[in-house]
Order: sequence, then C-alpha cells, then structure tokens
Amino acid sequence: MPRHLRGVELIPAHAEGLECFVVIDEQFTAVYRFRDEPRSEGVSFIKHLNPRHHIDRLMIVSGDRESEVRYLADQVGISEVYAQKTPEEKLTIVRAETLKARTLYVGDGINDAPALMAATVGIAIGQNSDITTESAGVVIMDSSLEKVDEFMHISRRMRRIVLESAVGGMALSIIGMGLASCGLLSPVAGAVSQEVIDVLAVFNALRAAIRPKELTDFGFVPGTAHSLPTAT
Repeated sequence: MPRHLRGVELIPAHAEGLECFVVIDEQFTAVYRFRDEPRSEGVSFIKHLNPRHHIDRLMIVSGDRESEVRYLADQVGISEVYAQKTPEEKLTIVRAETLKARTLYVGDGINDAPALMAATVGIAIGQNSDITTESAGVVIMDSSLEKVDEFMHISRRMRRIVLESAVGGMALSIIGMGLASCGLLSPVAGAVSQEVIDVLAVFNALRAAIRPKELTDFGFVPGTAHSLPTAT
C-alpha cells in the first residue's frame, strides 16, 4: 500500500478468503472480499454417494490454502481434507488409497493430471486442459455434478447389461450342451438353439442404447467399494 495512506483506521480486520483493497488518491476507500462457494447441488450430491453408489469414503485433495479448503469441505459435509498439496503429493495420496481399494478421482486442473491417471477411474470435468482430459479415463464436457452422476449410472447400467448378455448367453449354451450330451437335443436343433441364444444376447446388449427416464438420483436415500471422489 502507499506509504502515506489515509484512512488506515477504517480498514476492517482480516477475514478468510481473498481480499481486495481499493485505494483512491492514497485514501482507503473500500475492501472487496471473495470466497469460493460450493455448487448449489453439492450437498445433495455428496450425501447421495454412499446410499446410491456405495462410496463410503470422501476426500478433498487440493492445492489451495487449508482454511479455504476446510471451509468448502464443511459446507458440503466432507471431513477428510488434504490442503496445499502439490501434484506430486496428490499422486502419492491417490496411489496409496488405490492400493487399498478402488478409487474414483474427479478433477479439473492440470495439476490433477497425475492423480487422474493413478486412480482406478479418473474423471476430468470441463475442457480446461488437454493434458487433464488426456490423463482421465472419462471426460465430462459440462462442468456439472449432475453429469458426473449420470456417468456413474450409465457405467453401472452398461456393466449390468454386458454381464447379463455374456453370462446369460454362456449359461444357456452350457444348458444346451448338457441337453445335447444326454441325447435330448439333435445337432440341427442344437445349432438352431445356439443361434437363438446369440440373437437374444445381442438384443439384450442393444438395451444399452435405450436412454432411461432418469439418470440422476440426488436426494434419494435408501445401500461397499472403498472409493474417493476428489476435487480441487
């Protein structure tokens, strides 16, 4: 500040967040205070992760000041916080957690790239950096928690459909082979049955192309893989 600043006694006490002092003609005039606020849907999103997606551990791993990170964590209900972490430290944390169980890492900055690669599943939000998007397994173009939830629902549904088609098809084929080995199914009938089984498996797989009515379920409560959504 200028050496002969007037109105110093009017400067308010220091507060958390970013402060911007306005000085006009060496006279203190005003102070602007800025602070990050969580997304409006942040609390409901965090609260629904355990009962709806079986995510039993949540962490925030950030390079920001601890006071600011804890402020945001308290707002959304996350108790485990790692603040003022470098990209290397983030990577170390995620690697250690991934050795214990499957992890999900959500990030949007260049400094998240190493951690995104180390997690079981890395989700990059937005298009802020080509490095970040190349490092992630999933890229969500919109900066939206709703889209993150949609991805989790889509991936779980697709996995279920794939398993139904693969396991169901193999089970029916084994049953058919058993009937054939007992003489209850002729070669021609067996060949036709196998084709029918293949067609059923393909049609079941095509269900993945049908969009469900609802892909998000914020606020639903009423069901654990060890996972950690993390963000900066």
